[in-house]
Amino acid sequence: MALSLYVFHLFYKFKVLVLVTLCLMVLWATFSYFVDSRHEISKAKSMVEDFRKVTSLEDSQKEEEIESVPTVKSLQGHCPALSPYLRGASKLTFKATLTLEEVQKENPQVVKGRYHPTECSALQHVAILIPHRNREKHLLYLLEHLHPFLQRQQLDYGIYVIHQAGSTKFNRAKLLNVGYLEALKEANWDCFIFHDVDLVPENDFNIYMCDRQPKHLVVGRNNTGYRLRYRGYFGGVTALTRDQFSKVNGFSNKYWGWGGEDDDLRIRVEMQKMRVVRPSADVARYTMIFHKRDHGNEENGERMKLLRQVSRTWKTDGLNSCSYKLLSVEHNPLYVNITVDFSTQPKIS
Repeated sequence: MALSLYVFHLFYKFKVLVLVTLCLMVLWATFSYFVDSRHEISKAKSMVEDFRKVTSLEDSQKEEEIESVPTVKSLQGHCPALSPYLRGASKLTFKATLTLEEVQKENPQVVKGRYHPTECSALQHVAILIPHRNREKHLLYLLEHLHPFLQRQQLDYGIYVIHQAGSTKFNRAKLLNVGYLEALKEANWDCFIFHDVDLVPENDFNIYMCDRQPKHLVVGRNNTGYRLRYRGYFGGVTALTRDQFSKVNGFSNKYWGWGGEDDDLRIRVEMQKMRVVRPSADVARYTMIFHKRDHGNEENGERMKLLRQVSRTWKTDGLNSCSYKLLSVEHNPLYVNITVDFSTQPKIS
């Protein structure tokens, strides 16, 4: 009996010891779990923080890159096809006492004959070429009206006056070839306006930009009742791109005196499978400043003979054969003055 009680007591102690051991093991496991968990949590927090720092740095760098690259809004946009400053038709007046200083004062943004809009990027870079001799008053009137006219159209433009020195007969076409060649030495012009000095545009919706085809800007003028002078007329003011003018080899150099060179150019245009386009008659209107026929610009009696030869001569008579003596290039405030001498007048073969 006593032995049985002793064995039972030992077994009981053993069970308690096992139970305590199990409890201690559970507590240790739990403690280890929490310690490890806290370590992992801390480690995870550290990784998250590092990630945040990296992403924050990348975002900062991206923001700096975005700020350093111009956005569409920050870039200067193109000017609209139709300027908001256009006024339409206006009645022109020519003050007898007008001076060059007055015209300069009215156009402070024109520098050395050049202007570009500050509020937008012009759609075309346009060179205005004006053949000239002994027409100072006409030139002054044209400059007075043409500068604000072109500025309202938001054009990037330059005005070149090509002055023929000497006493040889006036050669409008050759002067325009010279103007084209000399102007390209200064800038990469897109469009060329070949402009008589005595024609002043009345309506600024008559846009001085080139088209996909050669453009004739004078549909009518005051001395013809604002009607086209004749079918096929291509004189006064014309607009051709650099490619169009080069394709026809420019004007002929052989027209000494008045008449014929504009018809010659039209024939060249048609031979290259191009066609003349015009603005509407209600906007392509000009005032012609009255004048008598200039001495040295008498009617060219050989013009019809020359016109019959265009198909044979156009490839060798034009830009590629334009010889001249350049006397000076002066950058005046309102225009670039190019003075040339055509010392010899070749005979027509």
